[in-house]
Amino acid sequence: MISILFVCHGNICRSPMAESVFTKLVKEAGVSEHFSISSAAAHSDEIGNLPHRGTQRILSEKGVPLVPHRARLMTDEDGTNYDYLIGMDEHNVRDMRRIVKVEHLNKVSKLLDFTARPRAIADPWYTGDFEGTFRDVFEGCNALLAFLREKYGI
Repeated sequence: MISILFVCHGNICRSPMAESVFTKLVKEAGVSEHFSISSAAAHSDEIGNLPHRGTQRILSEKGVPLVPHRARLMTDEDGTNYDYLIGMDEHNVRDMRRIVKVEHLNKVSKLLDFTARPRAIADPWYTGDFEGTFRDVFEGCNALLAFLREKYGI
């Protein structure tokens, strides 16, 4: 089982979007049984809250079922429990590296690092551009799935 934790600042916009998109992609590919997928926050601002209404709206528009979710805070135990700790931008990665133990730092990356054009995914909480964020998340999740399928032969 390959375990993946998507992380963003508050766990209400980008990371639950990535969790939902990746969950749909692995289901469509028929490889769900190989994955454990979740998401978490790097900060406690939104703990316990549902995904942002903009995230809910764009997922609905794109035909992606929203994974049942309440924002939770990433912990150092996540470094042990997950194979991949995937942030959305440099700030998330910096925060994640502060949270996990040093022996798990190699598990931390940005989602778009798996694409041909590594970059940050803008936070729609600030930009209001949930469409643009969805495009980037979709691109990153597809690239991540392709990478993992090749790496693990699934």
